[in-house]
Amino acid sequence: MFSTTADHALRAVLFLAQQPGRVASSDEIAQAIGAPRNYLSKTLYELRKAGVVESVAGRQGGFLLAVPGDRLSIADVVGHFEAPSESARCLLGDRPCDAKNPCVAHEKWASITESYRVALEETTIADLLAGTPRPRRR
Repeated sequence: MFSTTADHALRAVLFLAQQPGRVASSDEIAQAIGAPRNYLSKTLYELRKAGVVESVAGRQGGFLLAVPGDRLSIADVVGHFEAPSESARCLLGDRPCDAKNPCVAHEKWASITESYRVALEETTIADLLAGTPRPRRR
């Protein structure tokens, strides 16, 4: 569903969210989520720049969430690693396709992508860890 980097970022954030206030090293996080250590270090650095995690320097240093899981959406985490897909290319061929010049699949596909975007924005890290889905909005 996501790029490898976004997947690692989400898994790292979920790991940290399960231990609020606890500092975890990048090595510990990498081992826990099965990610390459060097690769994850770069991902954690990007999450720090985005304000999703905080870093603590020193011998006992590492990372912890900068935002509580109930205020952090999936989109807040993966959005830094996923480029928005606003392709003007038609699903049914190599021609322009947009709301003004739609193909037969355009409206349904636009609805699907909007639902996906909304789900990522409305689902928090705490929701994922709670194991109970939120009521769907219509």
